[in-house]
Amino acid sequence: MARLVLVALAGGVFGLGLWLSGMTDTRKVQGFLDVFGAWDPTLAFVMGGAILPMALAWAVAARRRVSATGAAMPHPPQGPVDARLIGGSVLFGAGWAVAGLCPGPALASLGFGGTGGVIFLLAMGAGMLVAARIPRRRDGATAWTSDL
Repeated sequence: MARLVLVALAGGVFGLGLWLSGMTDTRKVQGFLDVFGAWDPTLAFVMGGAILPMALAWAVAARRRVSATGAAMPHPPQGPVDARLIGGSVLFGAGWAVAGLCPGPALASLGFGGTGGVIFLLAMGAGMLVAARIPRRRDGATAWTSDL
């Protein structure tokens, strides 16, 4: 129960921060990505403002054996930077640029009835289902094609 309360509180604070900073407004995000047009640096300040608290959180987490709820602390990911990671990052960035939303702001936008957020989340869910069906080769390399 305590874990659910902490998760709900953290999610609420995150969503409120997205809303207050304007990051649920797709025009703000697309304005940041329009570097050759009417560039809006607001998102850079939001991301910059997130770096310090996150760095502090990682420093505290590195010294702990258990989380605030008593669960074991997970180890940081040690995976390689491979074609699958780079390809996924490019797709994520392209989708972010086109839609002006990423998963967090899309979920937050549901709170004020944005139909664009609903469409985005449905498309994201469909993409996740398709991605789960793309086979990986045993050697860890990316399988860019499948028999789908």
